[in-house]
Amino acid sequence: MAEKLEAGAAAVVNGAESNAVEKGTVAAASDAETAKEMRCVTLTGFGGVRMVKVQRRPEAKPIEGEVLIRVKACGINFTDLMARQGAIDNPPKTPFIMGFECAGEVEALGENVSRFTIGDRVIAVTDYKAWAETVSASEQFVYKIPTGMTFEDAAAIFMNYVTAYILLFDLGNLRKGQSILVHSAGGGVGLAVAQLAKTVPGTSVFGTASSVKHDAIKGAMDDVYDHSTDYVQEIRKVSPEGVDIVLDSLCGEDTNKGIAILKPLGKYILFGSSNVVTGETKSFFSFAKSWWQMDKISPIRLYDENKTIAGFHLRQLIFKQNRHEYVKTVVDNLFRLYNEGKIKPVIDSVWAFEDISEAMQKMHDRKNVGKLLLIPSMEPKPKPERVAAAPDSPRENNEAGGGGAGGGGAGGGDEVKTSKKEEKN
Repeated sequence: MAEKLEAGAAAVVNGAESNAVEKGTVAAASDAETAKEMRCVTLTGFGGVRMVKVQRRPEAKPIEGEVLIRVKACGINFTDLMARQGAIDNPPKTPFIMGFECAGEVEALGENVSRFTIGDRVIAVTDYKAWAETVSASEQFVYKIPTGMTFEDAAAIFMNYVTAYILLFDLGNLRKGQSILVHSAGGGVGLAVAQLAKTVPGTSVFGTASSVKHDAIKGAMDDVYDHSTDYVQEIRKVSPEGVDIVLDSLCGEDTNKGIAILKPLGKYILFGSSNVVTGETKSFFSFAKSWWQMDKISPIRLYDENKTIAGFHLRQLIFKQNRHEYVKTVVDNLFRLYNEGKIKPVIDSVWAFEDISEAMQKMHDRKNVGKLLLIPSMEPKPKPERVAAAPDSPRENNEAGGGGAGGGGAGGGDEVKTSKKEEKN
């Protein structure tokens, strides 16, 4: 009898263990199904374009007060290049997801979100992490887009047009008949400035840009000058007194020129320092050169000459100084102008996540006219296959192993291995 009881107890234990194993297997399978992944553009270390990788990470999830967005398009800005180099104030520790702006559809809501519903078409601005298939952002930094606005236009409008609007109307106090000089006139902010300035009657817009861009942008500006020439003297030939507003994204020597060309009661506004980005990686020489080239600004001189100097940093305004409600009113005004057909983002090109290095290089070389965008669903460009020629002699084999002009050898082998790893990711 005791033996039968022991056998029965053992059967019960074995059955319980079997059920536990089955439940554990089902739970593990369920967890695997729910642990979705997303593709994202990640900076693995500060430096050149090789430090930017497309990786897979767990999908973003909204916490309280956040909105989860299925991203359709992302904006590329010069700030992203500076962040990649580490030439920006207080960057996060690597690795981190890059990008500051995106557009898409609301997919989920965190607790206590009241301004949005699932399916809303929106723009989001983030302090990094925007270049991903899903983005979770605080609802105070998310904006519903107009019905007729495409996701591409939406991703191209925030950073460039909010910056241009505040520079012209809130800081520059642009009025009828005034004149503006804007640097990097072929970029996203430069073209946004030109469009917004034309909403005020009688304004004149002068721009500087590399000569290869002149044909593409001359219709947007009253006059375009090669930045490498003495553009101050060229502008004075047209406007002897100078200009009313200077919008400078370069800094360095251009700061001195900008202040010098101001009319009485004129305003010089610095909103960038792209002159410090010269090579592929951060250059302390460029920083030092830019700082050294700037004259010391005397308040007494500004007082005597009736000139004003100001600065503007959009990301600081939003994320550090908590002026998001003010920025929302600017966004509302921009959407109104878009619906009226008075502004329209100029999009230079669109790129797949996997082609981000090529897109960044184009912006670094100042070859873009307008905005560059990333499209998460876009297929990458086909990469040319590298065919290694068989060496004809031991000498050629040694040269190949040493990494000659053809790019072979150890360096070339490392590149191929890296490429294979990236394909797996």
